[in-house]
Amino acid sequence: MNSLAATGLARPRRWLSGHPLAADTLLAGLVLCLVVVGAFLAPRAERHPPGAVFLLLSAAACGALAVRRRAPRTVLAVTCALTVVAVVLTRGDGPPRTQIAMSAAVALYTVAVRSERPSALRTVVTTVTALTGVVMLLGAPPWYAQENFGLMAWTGLAGAAGDAVRSRRAFVAAIEERAVRAERTREEEARRRVAEERLRIARELHDVVAHHIALVNVQAGVASHIMDSRPEQAKEALAHVREAGRSALAELRATVGLLRQYGDPAAPTEPAPGLGDLGRLVEGFARVGLSVDVAAVPAPPGAPGGAVGAEAAAAAVGALPGAVDLTAYRVLQEALTNVHKHAGPGARAEVTLRRGRYALELTVVDDGGKRPEAPEPPADSVAEAGGHGLLGMRERAVALGGSCAAGPRGPGTPGFRVSAVLPLPGPGAPAPRVGA
Repeated sequence: MNSLAATGLARPRRWLSGHPLAADTLLAGLVLCLVVVGAFLAPRAERHPPGAVFLLLSAAACGALAVRRRAPRTVLAVTCALTVVAVVLTRGDGPPRTQIAMSAAVALYTVAVRSERPSALRTVVTTVTALTGVVMLLGAPPWYAQENFGLMAWTGLAGAAGDAVRSRRAFVAAIEERAVRAERTREEEARRRVAEERLRIARELHDVVAHHIALVNVQAGVASHIMDSRPEQAKEALAHVREAGRSALAELRATVGLLRQYGDPAAPTEPAPGLGDLGRLVEGFARVGLSVDVAAVPAPPGAPGGAVGAEAAAAAVGALPGAVDLTAYRVLQEALTNVHKHAGPGARAEVTLRRGRYALELTVVDDGGKRPEAPEPPADSVAEAGGHGLLGMRERAVALGGSCAAGPRGPGTPGFRVSAVLPLPGPGAPAPRVGA
């Protein structure tokens, strides 16, 4: 029953909300009925019933309420003026005829609802004071009649009610705006996180695949170039191609496995690569003709520097946080891959690892030269187009609060230099410059 009643009331309410003029006209008729009934039920009304003048002025004042939303202040002025006229003209007909002031109270409520608080407060105080004072002075005696104080109370309550409704509407509007802004912020945050995750996945896939594909490309070109003249070396190059392809598939499977959703087959659980795998990385480049020398400077002061060899260098650097370890490996992998792709198979690279108190420094330098005895692969076997390797290295370093720079070694010095600084967390370490 309650739901049926609510549904029955909701339809006319929606209709009245869509037709404000009809709603105000209905309100004007209701106020007129209350004014007339109140005038006939007032004390001493049986001896002094309201006359035709009072009823006509009441109808005019209540009729003005039909346009209260279009011109609220004009309607307030009209209703107040008609109230004063009705009280003055009927002062000899018995008790004060203040029932007509109900129309002025409704108009004052409308002004308070549709105005800012300072303006509404001034209007309410002025209207209540002026209207009550004029009625007390010009209306039927005595001036202290209860109808006059009732007029003051009703008009004051109407103004206070209008201010309260206006405040509540403003509060609800602010809450709705805040909710909309919060929803918009959540959507923007979700889009930002999706974009960052896409960049992270793309960077990870590039680092995993580009290294091995570059080796496959170069070795395939070498095999095609020497297939007829040196078939044994061609077979060895093809074996390296097969091994690089197998490694690329394994790392790609491990990376994609991290993106599997719940309920999918279990992903591989092998740990992410780090500097502990530097020896295997250097050995892979050595098999394709790139000579790599690795040296490290240990962290403790006074420790013997210049630890030569990939395994010795990794041991000299020591244990690193997981994110720093992975980033260091990926930066070295990408830098050596670029050396192999762009400097040629006869180039020599030097890798230096220096662990300080608060940061790990990585440096990869190549001589930019080619050994004459090394077979030169065809030009179409080397990727000509620029990739995202340098950008990926910078993004990885910046994500940890570090930095990465790459460029030529200097005027008159052949080769290329890549250097990265990765901050190490610890007591007293400076705050990382995230997003630098």
